[in-house]
Amino acid sequence: MLSTETRVFSEVTTLLDCYLCVRNDTTDICQPLTIEDHAVQPSAEVSPPKWHLGHTTWFFEELILVRFMPEYECWNEQYRVLFNSYYKSAGEHWIQGERGNLSRPTVDEVLAYRSYVDHHMRLFLSSESLQGKESDAEMASEVAEILEIGLHHEQQHQELLYMDIKYILGVNPITVTYDDTQLLKAVPATGELWTDFDEGVYLLGHCGNGFAYDNESPRHKTYIYPFAMAKHTVSNGEYLEFIEAQGYRIAKYWLSQGWDWVTENRVKHPLYWLLEDGVWYEFTLNGKHALDLNAPVTHISYFEADAFASWKGCRLPTEQEFELYLQQSTAEYGLTRTACHPNDISADVGQVWCWTRSQYSAYPGFKPYQGVLAEYNGKFMCNQFVLKGGCVATPPGHYRHTYRNFYQPHQRWMFSGIRLSKDIEWR
Repeated sequence: MLSTETRVFSEVTTLLDCYLCVRNDTTDICQPLTIEDHAVQPSAEVSPPKWHLGHTTWFFEELILVRFMPEYECWNEQYRVLFNSYYKSAGEHWIQGERGNLSRPTVDEVLAYRSYVDHHMRLFLSSESLQGKESDAEMASEVAEILEIGLHHEQQHQELLYMDIKYILGVNPITVTYDDTQLLKAVPATGELWTDFDEGVYLLGHCGNGFAYDNESPRHKTYIYPFAMAKHTVSNGEYLEFIEAQGYRIAKYWLSQGWDWVTENRVKHPLYWLLEDGVWYEFTLNGKHALDLNAPVTHISYFEADAFASWKGCRLPTEQEFELYLQQSTAEYGLTRTACHPNDISADVGQVWCWTRSQYSAYPGFKPYQGVLAEYNGKFMCNQFVLKGGCVATPPGHYRHTYRNFYQPHQRWMFSGIRLSKDIEWR
């Protein structure tokens, strides 16, 4: 978060440059799509791309322009309902599972809305009220803080766009390619397989330098028993062994709810895997390809991750163990620009979000954002599990090791994978 003591007017101007860059990145992601791709919603948890374009615009309009620019006039008052996601304190909002029912506004109208808001954001952020008037220092600081949160919020939606676009294209019976970049062949993991950690008291959570969401704070002490963490994520080949060992048919490996989910939905393999004439394929944003056995398994639910760990005689790490593992990593993080598909099981970060066994809940002393943004994270701390490590779709500059992603245990349309953990005898 931006400190009200250190953030001043000149940094707002810098954030304007960041604002324009982030906003352009979002529209670039949608560039390969057809008009039809923008509007469909094949699942309640998947939003149409045009909704993402509108919602991320609504955020800046509602939280900055409406509040701080007295002369601003909303592009369309009805958009304040259509593009509000879940902020009850901001008024009514459209039902998430019905976003794809609407043919209007059109894609062109949503893009015009984005241009209108971007134009007024330029005017506002370069206005005299934010350029050196001492009396407006407090307002400038608040604007800068909301703007920075908004930029990271839009980057979250950029990752969601990759997820949703993949699902939208993947349900088509006709094979579709979003990006024709050639996928790189993955290589097997080499070297040591496990990293050991000693029992002790460790400091975890955001240290206060740079941006972080409210749910990453405060930094706090936690006691951890000795454990070992796998130095590579689980590969497609390893997971295929689980399938061939009839793992999806043996109840003892599954949590009770997980077994119900598998049997009721007839789940037999990871999302986007296809078995054709005895050969396994995988649908990717780069088209359908023969399954790369050395690549990280991805699009795995918590139920599947936990069952695989049980089959291997291991377990999923806790959130605290995973963050401790990441703290000792020297890997540089960055989005894979050659293709939006994981291909390195040896990477510590930036390939797949890895499930932890930790329920998503507040840290000791957690303080949510103020105002409308108090609903940003805390209200979702129920019936979800934490994932760590970032993925190939996470935008550059958005990830940090304290990042707490979270999803419900049955969900798997995100770029989720598995890193195993095991106890070291301490009794």
